[in-house]
Amino acid sequence: MDNLEKQLICPICLEMFTKPVVILPCQHNLCRKCANDVFQAANPYLPTRSGSLTSGGRFRCPSCRHEVVLDRHGVYGLQRNLLVENIIDMFKQESSSSTRPAQERKEETPMCDVHEDEKINIYCVTHGVPTCSMCKVFGAHKDCEVAPLGTVYETKRSELSDGIAMMVGNNDRIQGIISQLDEACRVIEENGRRQKTKVCEKFDHLYSVLEEKKRQMSQKVTAEQEEKVNYIQGLTKKYGDHLEESCKVVERGIQTMEETEMALFLQNVRDLLKKIEDASSTAHLDKVERGYEKMDHYKVDFRRERKALDSLDFIRDDDDENEDEGDGEAGEGARTVSGGAAVSAPPAQPSAPQQINPSLSPTSSSPST
Repeated sequence: MDNLEKQLICPICLEMFTKPVVILPCQHNLCRKCANDVFQAANPYLPTRSGSLTSGGRFRCPSCRHEVVLDRHGVYGLQRNLLVENIIDMFKQESSSSTRPAQERKEETPMCDVHEDEKINIYCVTHGVPTCSMCKVFGAHKDCEVAPLGTVYETKRSELSDGIAMMVGNNDRIQGIISQLDEACRVIEENGRRQKTKVCEKFDHLYSVLEEKKRQMSQKVTAEQEEKVNYIQGLTKKYGDHLEESCKVVERGIQTMEETEMALFLQNVRDLLKKIEDASSTAHLDKVERGYEKMDHYKVDFRRERKALDSLDFIRDDDDENEDEGDGEAGEGARTVSGGAAVSAPPAQPSAPQQINPSLSPTSSSPST
């Protein structure tokens, strides 16, 4: 019987179900009054009429937390559990026919700690404790306000029931808030991943622009380097050919000096002197001016660009107001908005490095540095 009685206890009022008993979609049972209290606590802003709800709503089962959705009839639209009601009737009948000792044990009242022969039968309102009549007349509670134990019992039991219903509603609301916070965390993480991906894409694009610019500038230096080297190598070959011809003239001159026949010597010496004079002159050969080999005119100064890179940051709200004004200026930094955040490019386009292409002609002036 005790186990059966536990199965017939309402999880809200903690007493045996009172008619009518309603069955929830999750197959758990509640007193209709308790179900109505839980429903009103979970839906405090729904309109009521004569103490009953006039529109649908929802609340959670206090036993399994399953969400119960009601129609416009509210809890009065839930089906009654006639089986449980019949079991309650039979249980009460069986309990009333039980033995007298069992009834006496059930109705046993605790005794006063001070007056051991007196039962606790009143409630001290002043101190908030149950006590006996002797304590009120002669004891510590003689000057206190007291009330009948049954009256205070019903009042406190009603307060406890209302408190439980209110806590159930509060728990539902807190659970809803927790769900919203969990969803907010998930959305924040997803947005963070998406924005970091976009930032990385913008920086990758910036890297590619810098790599392309580095390649172009390196090609310009390489082109002038190759042109100058080719010119110097060609000039070296001309001087080498001239030196070879001069050596041949010197060798022929030595052979002519060994000639003892005066007539034959004089016949050959005229042409030889002419060739010596021509070989001694280098006027027809180009000459490289001083500083021609220098390449330091390809100077780069990235201080402005360094400042621009240091100032890279996300666009602020006040930047959005001036975005239209900046669209018409080519020198202003381009901004790319990415889903609520943006990566700001340098405010000014990097200036091209100073490039001076000196003339390769040997007669040109020295390149300025």
